[in-house]
Amino acid sequence: MSEEKSLNFIEEIISEDLASGKYASILTRFPPEPNGYLHIGHAKSICLNFGLAKKFGGKTNLRFDDTNPAKEDIEYVDSIKEDVKWLGFEWEKECYASDYFDQLYAFAVQLIEKGLAYVDDSTAEEIAQQKGTPTVPGTGNAFRNRSIEENLELFAGMKAGKYADGEKVLRAKIDLASPNMHMRDPLLYRIKRAHHHRTGDTWCIYPMYDFAHGQSDSIENITHSICTLEFIPHRSLYDWCIEQLGIYPSHQYEFARLNMTYTVMSKRKLLQLVEDGLVESWDDPRMPTISGMRRRGYTPESIRDFCERIGIAKRENIIDFSLLEFCVREHLNKVAMRRMVVTNPIKLVITNFDKGEEILLSENNPEDPNGGTREVPFSNELWIEREDFMEEPTKKYFRLGPGLSVRLKSAYIVTCENFEKDAAGNITTVYASYNPQSKSGQDTSGIHVKGTLHWVSAKHAVPVLLNEYDRLFNVEDLSSADGDFKDDINPTSLNIVNAYAEPALASDPLDVRFQFLRKGYFYQDTKSTKDKLIFNRTVGLKDAWAKEQKK
Repeated sequence: MSEEKSLNFIEEIISEDLASGKYASILTRFPPEPNGYLHIGHAKSICLNFGLAKKFGGKTNLRFDDTNPAKEDIEYVDSIKEDVKWLGFEWEKECYASDYFDQLYAFAVQLIEKGLAYVDDSTAEEIAQQKGTPTVPGTGNAFRNRSIEENLELFAGMKAGKYADGEKVLRAKIDLASPNMHMRDPLLYRIKRAHHHRTGDTWCIYPMYDFAHGQSDSIENITHSICTLEFIPHRSLYDWCIEQLGIYPSHQYEFARLNMTYTVMSKRKLLQLVEDGLVESWDDPRMPTISGMRRRGYTPESIRDFCERIGIAKRENIIDFSLLEFCVREHLNKVAMRRMVVTNPIKLVITNFDKGEEILLSENNPEDPNGGTREVPFSNELWIEREDFMEEPTKKYFRLGPGLSVRLKSAYIVTCENFEKDAAGNITTVYASYNPQSKSGQDTSGIHVKGTLHWVSAKHAVPVLLNEYDRLFNVEDLSSADGDFKDDINPTSLNIVNAYAEPALASDPLDVRFQFLRKGYFYQDTKSTKDKLIFNRTVGLKDAWAKEQKK
């Protein structure tokens, strides 16, 4: 009997809340700001929020925190919805903070009427100075003492567009001596004339995140509002607003965000990479974005597995990127279709195989016996890898060389007879004979060889381009790196290779993962066409993370 996995700390809280009758069912939410594409860190949050709801029989809303129109766009909204669905999740309601702009405005008026908010004419610099420091209390200003009537009139004027951007803000009136800097009269509303992707130019004032977040949770009756650790100082304001407004008591819980080696998890920095042309786009396969990983060939199953393995913690840590690759590799090994591709070819001529003869050989995925087989054409001229032939073989070289024998994958045993070079001394052609009794699966030759080579029939070969990707950055921990993070970009993160492939690749469906034998796992790129087949290397065959665990 397998041992039941223990609950993480958030699961324990939810379990207790349900057992005590505090909630009949739970409702979580995933609340991204549509100002960029989601990355692997967001995948952890997605898997957590939707996973909790699924585990405890609840539901999850997808809510867009669209309160900063200058940086937001419908392109990002669409990409986020695609990413969530691709990961395998369905939301209960599709919501937007902008759905609640009228209600949030009414909440702000309610705070003003209670003497808990005021309009401040100070500049951003003055407000920052008046807030003090963590060891020095803040100081009030004359605007803090405005009457309720004056504040109501001024706030209505802000909404009506009477004032310029930055001329006035609405602040909560809490405690300028609070040890929590976020409670020292935080901003609730600012004037910002920017076209909103949903409300157009209806509004020229927008709520700050800290004001919109908790109230949006409350409006939707979110039971467990799950955020990352940097929002711990914001929780006091979250609770204060809900308490003062007397609305549904949603509650915030925090977990450690995902940090990974050899990458960045900041949408601002990822946007810099795109805008500076250091990557092709948001879905560049080297990017840690979900769309980039999808284009590279990662599977949703492997990302969900990764998020499950790293778990939920209360402390920040950094996860080795190799663990994600391990999860990807483990899943692809089970589902990827096998294909043969030669990247640095030399010609192998089989001298005793009739020049005009062709036969079809069967090949399959050894990890998936029920996955069917494909036919691979075999002729007297093949492409093999240059590294698979050595003019003067070393003692433990088990590939092809003068007098040496190897098996051609799923085909026959061949023995090298001689070879040719060009004027520069490069080997161009290898000549070998094959043993007709050595066909794979029907071998009666009695010959035993230690090496097996992949190959492609030269006559039937299909030219392809391979994008071989490596780490985007050279530095393991970019959070500790000095200077501009872009200085640490790996100049060899992409290597484009011309190759010959077996003809099946020309007719295989687009959404299929492949293992190119001895090369790695590959996936057809979105820019691939019938006339120009392009494949992205998803991950190599070597497992650095698993080896590290055995040390």
